[in-house]
Amino acid sequence: MAASACRQAAGVDTRSLLRDVTTSRTHDIVKRVVSARNELAFGFLAPGLAPVEWRVSEKLVPYEHALSVMDSRVARIAAEAAPELVWLLEPPPLYSAGTSAKPEELIEARLPVHWTGRGGQFTYHGPGQQVAYVMLDLKHRGPDVRRFVATLEEWVIRTLAAFNVIGERRENRVGVWVRRPDKGAGCEDKITAIGIKVKRWVSLHGIAINIDCDLSHFAGIVPCGVSEPHYGVTSLRDLGLTVTMAEVDTIMRREFETLFGTTATSNERELARAQTTPG
Repeated sequence: MAASACRQAAGVDTRSLLRDVTTSRTHDIVKRVVSARNELAFGFLAPGLAPVEWRVSEKLVPYEHALSVMDSRVARIAAEAAPELVWLLEPPPLYSAGTSAKPEELIEARLPVHWTGRGGQFTYHGPGQQVAYVMLDLKHRGPDVRRFVATLEEWVIRTLAAFNVIGERRENRVGVWVRRPDKGAGCEDKITAIGIKVKRWVSLHGIAINIDCDLSHFAGIVPCGVSEPHYGVTSLRDLGLTVTMAEVDTIMRREFETLFGTTATSNERELARAQTTPG
């Protein structure tokens, strides 16, 4: 199985994000590695903001279209002309490359490669992966990128817990990991990649949870620049769980609201506007 870890970035690059994080790695990889992000306060509630629009696409969304929608929406959010948005979707099979991606880490271009403005390196996206593009106004919620990334991780950890999967953070490895003692001492697999960008204090990109995706495609890249053999990739299916995308969506929305506040689908938002419009 391809090695996986994700040094994907918030803003510019993961190394910048973690530069001031105290490193306390142990030589015994069996022992739990404590992440400094565990010490951060979680939550980005912002009383007074309108509910976050919650959008779910049922069909595969072309990557170029998703990027275009994100860019347009982020500009409108920054101008206070549109509400914040969380967009859940599945992309077609592709590799995306962040600002720190190295050409030699593309082992085999078996899929389309998209060079993006997000931080981080190479990763794989495809069907069976729940991608959540998170477009939030950090200027009003709190301009703290490290805490924002830690809260995204917490969102995933709580979502996985609903399916009896223990997700954990790791120092210098942004994302969510699960231990794999069945593979050997010290083995861990990444189940969720996190990579964001911040423009005018509005976030772009987000998270990708492996539900039932084709893990073999990770072999075409050095995922997120980490090649240690005891780090791999996994999915809920790989862990022996049969979970539908709709079930994951429901839990993700519930846990998002505990950390970020209320949400409303487009139909709910239209109904709320109708109820508050005179006449």
